[in-house]
Amino acid sequence: MNLIQSLLVLVMVVGVAYSHDYGDALSKSILFFEGQRSGRLPPNQRMSWRKDSALHDGFQIGVDLTGGYYDAGDNVKFNFPMAFSTTMLAWSVLEFGKTMGSEQKHTLEAIRWATDYFLKATSVPGFVFAQVGDPYSDHKCWERPEDMDTDRTPYAVSKQFPGSEVSAEIAAALAASSMAFRPSDPGYSATLLKRAKIVFEFADKYRGSYNDNLGPWVCPFYCDFSGYEDELLWGAAWLFWATKENYYWNYVVKNINNLENSITKNVNGVSYSGGSFAEFGWDSKHAGINILVSRIMKNSSRSDPIVPNADKFVCSLLPESPTKSVSYSPGGLLFKPGGSNLQHATALSFLLVVYSRYLKQVDRVIHCGDVVVNRARLIQVARGQVDYILGSNPLNMSYMVGYGKMFPQRIHHRGSSLPSIDEHPQHIDCKSGSSYLDSSDRNQNLLTGAVVGGPDIKDSYADSQADFVHSEPTTYINAPLVGLLAYFKSNSSP
Repeated sequence: MNLIQSLLVLVMVVGVAYSHDYGDALSKSILFFEGQRSGRLPPNQRMSWRKDSALHDGFQIGVDLTGGYYDAGDNVKFNFPMAFSTTMLAWSVLEFGKTMGSEQKHTLEAIRWATDYFLKATSVPGFVFAQVGDPYSDHKCWERPEDMDTDRTPYAVSKQFPGSEVSAEIAAALAASSMAFRPSDPGYSATLLKRAKIVFEFADKYRGSYNDNLGPWVCPFYCDFSGYEDELLWGAAWLFWATKENYYWNYVVKNINNLENSITKNVNGVSYSGGSFAEFGWDSKHAGINILVSRIMKNSSRSDPIVPNADKFVCSLLPESPTKSVSYSPGGLLFKPGGSNLQHATALSFLLVVYSRYLKQVDRVIHCGDVVVNRARLIQVARGQVDYILGSNPLNMSYMVGYGKMFPQRIHHRGSSLPSIDEHPQHIDCKSGSSYLDSSDRNQNLLTGAVVGGPDIKDSYADSQADFVHSEPTTYINAPLVGLLAYFKSNSSP
């Protein structure tokens, strides 16, 4: 993108900055998580077309593994991305809870649905459950979660077959959530923090990647491309914030340089090489660690390489930066390689807003070569991404189901596409639902608040169930967006 294009995008962003109902979008973005619930649903369930499902998870091995979330449009519980989504929801409460208003209660309910499950998944000493459900049999079927008759095998990592990334991410989720619940439920908060310490110790003591031990079942769905060292640091940083214990801070300081290595990975046939400082999502926590530690340490004298790498991360995103390493569509949407692109737009924008708060606290600017960047610019870029998602784009289309006048109608999601139990109480088996997947009709049920993978880099969107790369919603797209919407709901200006 040349300078003129950058300026046009900037004009577009500024022009639509105040045209969205962020409060309405916030309410819907949280409601989405109710549509992803597994287990026995509570009496106050608002997404009423969803019913109880997977009520015997773990029973074949004598462990209660009911609850938690389906990660996307399928019916498998992948604990690695589920834990990341939970961490981001908790971070949203910690940063922006005061601006959530009545939605803070629903956000805490969404977090608790996950943390109750993670307490179960870490309840057997020496084991951490990483997944429930066989993804291959699940992906061959198109059936409602309420009708599931596919294999619900639980998969665990252990001392003998470690999985540090999934264990450390669960520890991070429990530690972050413990702080979110501390004001309202100190007893539950203490339970979460105690378990977080135990799970982190397990992750650190028995090091190894779950790719090596559960690879046939977690790959290619949620392979860990970036190694487990980032999750160990991420977990330690969250435990330091939650406990203020020097052990965790020393762990971060001792190991932080391990994140400075460049990474090269191949995603869907696309080779990508970049600094680890620029990566953040369910797989790579690198940029998140630098932003998080900057926030909790503020003016620490031991800022190297944390703050410099956080600055480099910001410079890797800005359209006008000479070190930009992302792409932008003609309409202004940020792009990185791989599918479900809006996960990048939401997660990276979340970090921009959080880092802008750090810049305000320490009263400083960022230098991207000769370009001077203040905190208002970070807010502006993040707002542009949020507004694009909500409809300020060349198609004038919201990518959040149920928000705006035009939004995706044919999302890649089993429960949404098939008739509900209320409408069709008879069992729909594995293959009987395929006609709904192949249909061009609108989905039967509105998965309100779901944000899909998003348009292509030319700002085009097909609205097709079959195009799962673009039409499938995920918890880790929505989770960072919750915090962003809470911020913009109460901040009409930087």
